[in-house]
Amino acid sequence: MLQKVNAFADEFGNNSFDFKTQGSHFIVATVISKTDNLDSLKAGIDEIRRKHNFQAGEIKSSGVGPNHSRRKRILEDIAKLEISVYAVIVDKRELSGKGFDYKKSFYKFINNLLYKELFRTFPKLDLTVDEHGSNDFMREFKKYVEKNHLRTLFSGSEFNIQNSKLSEFIQVADFVAGTLGYIHDETKKSDHSKEFEKLLSPIISSLSFFPREFSFSDFEESNIDEGFDAKIAEVCFLRVKTFLDTETGSDQQKTDQINFLKLLLWLQRANVRNKYISTKEIFGHLNQSRQERLKEEYFRTKVVGNLRDRGVLIASSRDGYKIPTSLKDLDSFIKHGKRIILPMLNRIKEARDAIKLATGNDLDLLQGEEYKEIKRFFDL
Repeated sequence: MLQKVNAFADEFGNNSFDFKTQGSHFIVATVISKTDNLDSLKAGIDEIRRKHNFQAGEIKSSGVGPNHSRRKRILEDIAKLEISVYAVIVDKRELSGKGFDYKKSFYKFINNLLYKELFRTFPKLDLTVDEHGSNDFMREFKKYVEKNHLRTLFSGSEFNIQNSKLSEFIQVADFVAGTLGYIHDETKKSDHSKEFEKLLSPIISSLSFFPREFSFSDFEESNIDEGFDAKIAEVCFLRVKTFLDTETGSDQQKTDQINFLKLLLWLQRANVRNKYISTKEIFGHLNQSRQERLKEEYFRTKVVGNLRDRGVLIASSRDGYKIPTSLKDLDSFIKHGKRIILPMLNRIKEARDAIKLATGNDLDLLQGEEYKEIKRFFDL
C-alpha cells in the first residue's frame, strides 16, 4: 500500500527572458515528508529558526542572500531533517525564442510539467503551495490544479494553498528553491555553488532538468495514459528523432519543421495526458522565431504535410496535432484523413463520369500522366 506523503512547494526565478538581470533559470522545489512525520518535522524546523536567528520571521532564502557562510550553516541543519527534495529546474535560455517568453505560455508549460511530474511520482500526495505576496506562478499553479486535477487518475491526492508565513514547511521549500538558484542560475552561481550542492545532496530525491535531450525511455516513463502503446509510440518517436538528428534549418521551411517537432516533444512531455496541441498554441510559439506570421495553408502543406511525406508520423484531429502514442491516435488520424479524402475523391469521380458521359467516353479528365495514380485508383 502506498504511503501518504505531504509536499510543500515554492519557486525561484520568474518568467523574464532578460537573462543578465532576471536570471537564467526557473526552479520549483518541493519538500516531501511522510504525513506521520509532520509533527517532528515542525519541531525540527522551529529549532533551525531559533538556532539561526530567524526569530518570528520567515525562513527565506532572500533573507540570507549572498551571505554564503550563513547559508551553509543553515543547509547543514536542513539536511538533517527527515525530508526529501524533488525539484523541476528549467533553463529558460533553452526556451528562448520559441514562444515561452509570453507569460501565459511559460506558466502553462511549467504548470503542466510540475503537476504531471509530482503526481506521477507520488500518486498519494497532499501538495501545499505558497500564494503569498507576488508569488505569481504559484497562484497560476493553484488555478491550474483546481481546473485540471484528475481525481480519478490521482485518487487519494489533495491540493492545498497556504500563506508561507503560516507554514514552516513552505519556508523550507523557499530556502531550498533559492539555494538551487545559487547552484544553477547564472546570475547567482559562485565558488560556493559546489559546496551548496554537496550539502543538499543527502536530501535530494530527484532533480528534473528541462528542456533536455529526449530519449524514448524518458518519453515512455513520463507517460500516464492508459491507452499508451510502447510499440506504436517508439516507432513514431524514433521517426521524429531521426528527422531532428539529420536535418538542419537550412531554410525557413526546415526551421519551421524542426521547431514544430521539438515543440510537440516538449509539450507532450509536459502535459498530464499526451493530448493534442492546438494549432493556435503551436502558432503562438512558432511565430516568435519568424519575421512573418505563419499562414495556415503553408503550415498544413509545407510543414505538416511535407513531414508526413518524409515518413514522420503526426496524428491530427480537430483538437490539433501530436506524436502518436496509441492505436487511438492513429485511428483518429486516419478518420480525420478520411473525412477530407473520400469527399474529394467522390467529387473528382462525379466530374470525370459526367464528362465521359457527355462526350461518349472521348474525354477523360484523368488521361494525363500526372493523374495516373488517381486514374489507377478509380479503375481498380
